[in-house]
Amino acid sequence: MIVRMKKITLLFYAQELTQALNVLRQTAAMHIEHLNPPQGKELVDLHDELNLVDSAVGILNSSRGHLNVSYYEALPVLKDWKVLAQHLVDARNRILQLEEYSHTLKKNISEWERWGDFEPKEVQDLAEKSIFVSLYEIPVKETEKLRQKYLLKEISVFSGIANCLVIARKKIELDYKEVPLPKNSLSKMRQRLEEDVFVIKKLKSEILDRYVYLEPLIKIRKDLSKGLEFLEAAKGSGQDSVISYVHGYVPVDRVNSLSNTAKNSHWAIVVNDPAEEDNVPTLIRNPKWVSLINPVFKLLEIVPGYHELDISLLFLIFFSLFFGILIGDAGYGLIYLVLTFWLHKKFGKKHQSSKDFFLFYVLSFCAIIWGLLTGTFFGQEWFLKAGFKPLLPALNNTKNIQALCFFIGALHLTLAHSWRAILKLPSLAALADIGWVSVLWAAFFFAKLLILSEGLPVYATWLLFAGVILVVLFTNPQKNILKAIGEGLGTLALGLMNNFTDVVSYVRLFAVGLAGVAIADTFNNMATGLGTSNIISIIAAGFIIVAGHSLNLILGPMSVLVHGVRLNVLEFSGHASVTWSGFSYKPFKE
Repeated sequence: MIVRMKKITLLFYAQELTQALNVLRQTAAMHIEHLNPPQGKELVDLHDELNLVDSAVGILNSSRGHLNVSYYEALPVLKDWKVLAQHLVDARNRILQLEEYSHTLKKNISEWERWGDFEPKEVQDLAEKSIFVSLYEIPVKETEKLRQKYLLKEISVFSGIANCLVIARKKIELDYKEVPLPKNSLSKMRQRLEEDVFVIKKLKSEILDRYVYLEPLIKIRKDLSKGLEFLEAAKGSGQDSVISYVHGYVPVDRVNSLSNTAKNSHWAIVVNDPAEEDNVPTLIRNPKWVSLINPVFKLLEIVPGYHELDISLLFLIFFSLFFGILIGDAGYGLIYLVLTFWLHKKFGKKHQSSKDFFLFYVLSFCAIIWGLLTGTFFGQEWFLKAGFKPLLPALNNTKNIQALCFFIGALHLTLAHSWRAILKLPSLAALADIGWVSVLWAAFFFAKLLILSEGLPVYATWLLFAGVILVVLFTNPQKNILKAIGEGLGTLALGLMNNFTDVVSYVRLFAVGLAGVAIADTFNNMATGLGTSNIISIIAAGFIIVAGHSLNLILGPMSVLVHGVRLNVLEFSGHASVTWSGFSYKPFKE
């Protein structure tokens, strides 16, 4: 749930600003909202220092893969971190520059190898003696014709094109592609490439030698970040000749504690409820099992607005269901489960939170359960032929699974509007959301009629009619009935077709899940077709099976991120009026 906030203003003597901020930071309760734009040379300098050390830490982290055990020896004294960080940044920039130039050199060497090694300067000197040497690319079949007019020498032939040296007493222009002289000879380009490779290797070695300073630099970065936060709080505070004041938001359960701190520190404190127009941060607190979905929110970098709904529970339930349907294979679920267990054992202690691992345990079990229900295990056909019967055979019927997807869509969106209706009570506006629920279920029956060619129940038309009436009359209930009906009709015109398409859009669960099964079956059949008559066919079949299922294992989670997330973040959230326009509560703390 989203925790209620109080808007707080603290006032103290201007000369006590630094001391007051230090005490406030210890409470770790207030999300500070700047009253003035923080600015000044100190802030600029601190930002520059933070960017410098952040770049240095990034450079050292990126070199971790090339690290040798010897680099973990005793830590030398870090005398001047700025000199070290600047050296690392300069070395990285030089490496990037040399690597880019080396790439160009390799390309030039590859192009000029067909011309042989010569000194361009000597060719230019010949022109001063009225001996003009030009390089041309000429079709082989036309070289003999040119030999009658010019002194022509074929250097090499590539794909029917001769790289030719044309010599004349005056500057000539032929109707063929002329190749400009290089800046350096082939031998000099090769020498420069060797030198650059040597320098790159040396610079990378220098960076590795300084890996031992990673932890001190991380601590410096942390200290600078906190120092910047403190300075921004000071610069952003309200200022008067005698009084300074800071403004922000505090969770309701922390207000008493902050009030006691203000009383003991002889500050004045003003406590108010946030106004509708206030930019209030969002703090979400949920039971641990509901918080399993937090890594997904963090990955997507989405936060509901303070005045919006926290859909964490429904997001977790339906995201897990969508994962099971989209992956759709018990074998893949088992692999994800084993892989998650291995990663948890190997990196669990180093990882800050175990929610990521437990979320994947849940998702893996969902894929296994759906695979058992449909009888899908590394592809469907061969598993069914082996005698295994799915726990729910009806799910292997195309029409049944499509109808189920429409049902899931109607149910999912119904929960969104029902939640909104409950929050609007006792206002008559809640009836508009009840109307949309009615429209959604009418859309469900019409989707079955138009796509699955099933009969339309009589009550489907009445559901649509009742929903339209409720939406038109109660979207914005007010005394002026004509104005209310006008706004209701406008809302209906915009939303009626969207409700139908949103319900139908859930069929993507069926389509993507079916595609995964089809890919698995295809590779299984290809492997089976090779037979087991000899060792070569067995190896080839094994390679095909591993390659095909590996592709599915990679594409599966990607499809979940695209489709499973979309149905929650766009379709459901749109109907629940969740715009994800919020930002996280970040208390001012040490």
